[in-house]
Amino acid sequence: MKCSRCGTKLNPDEAYEHAGERLCEDCYLDIVATPRICDPWAVHSAKTTSKDRILLTPLQEQILNLIKDNGALTVEEICEQLNISENEFRSNFAPLRHMELAKAFKKGDKVYYDLFNR
Repeated sequence: MKCSRCGTKLNPDEAYEHAGERLCEDCYLDIVATPRICDPWAVHSAKTTSKDRILLTPLQEQILNLIKDNGALTVEEICEQLNISENEFRSNFAPLRHMELAKAFKKGDKVYYDLFNR
């Protein structure tokens, strides 16, 4: 038996069922535990817990610095410049949005990512 997403070999007792797919633990967690960018409760929690000190991961700092230095960028531009996957970007962008440090907006048919107060 193999994971429907990544093809990893699975023992039947290690497989997770989701939307008709048999998944390994990593792929299952990628689906069910991905942070949501638009989450009002997460914004409230982030604002109340990060009032005194904002702690960012090195990748979150890189994302913010890239946007500060270059202005609004697409997900493709950010991923290419930082050499990261789109999933890695999205999971690191969500906390930046929740802390109201960065935002996304649509211009034409493209989505851009920028500083929250710009």
